[in-house]
Amino acid sequence: MDKKKQLIDQIKVVINNLENDYYNEITRGVLQLIYKRYKKALDVMENNEDIREVNIIGGIRAYMDSYSDYQNPFLGELHKAEKLNIELL
Repeated sequence: MDKKKQLIDQIKVVINNLENDYYNEITRGVLQLIYKRYKKALDVMENNEDIREVNIIGGIRAYMDSYSDYQNPFLGELHKAEKLNIELL
């Protein structure tokens, strides 16, 4: 599977996690910012726009600064997406 497809799939995983596990929290604060960035990134990727328009780097740090929940599996999903994004740049 190519990296672009992997990134699209991983972005969808993050969005699904946010919508399912943090439904009440994605309307405000850091999770809202992360959610908006990932929704925009998915739109960019699916419409074959410039990969440099994807702005998901920094979501891990923002989450950790706000929640200090370092063992949360959600961070692993964010890491996978950010790593794939960096590899594509």
